[in-house]
Amino acid sequence: MRMIIWIVLLLVVAGLAWIRLAPSDPAVWNVDPQVSADQDLASGVRRRIPGGEETFETLHRIILESPRTEVLAGSPSEGRATYVSRSKWMGFPDYTTVQQDDGQLGLYARQRFGQSDMGVNKARVDAWLSELVARQN
Repeated sequence: MRMIIWIVLLLVVAGLAWIRLAPSDPAVWNVDPQVSADQDLASGVRRRIPGGEETFETLHRIILESPRTEVLAGSPSEGRATYVSRSKWMGFPDYTTVQQDDGQLGLYARQRFGQSDMGVNKARVDAWLSELVARQN
């Protein structure tokens, strides 16, 4: 019985280590977000807002001010950037891609692991967009 407990504990620790240390391939995550309309999804959120490069630069700064968030690939000057935000305790990665196209910014935030993000990406993106509006006024 004791051996089973140790095996289960080892599997849990290995799973948590994989979640925190799994590599993030930019070729997989820094892709066209294909945002045609605002959508709330079980695994994330899509938003489309008006804005050009200046708006993207401001949003970029707001995103990088978020805790545990960093650039995975791209930049506003390239027209597309993908960010990784990690949860505080478990380190679950969420990916947000922002792309500028024809005077619009498309944002696609999604989880990597699991079936539902429990609204975390929606709350994060909506907070970023609220801060963007506040800074533009």
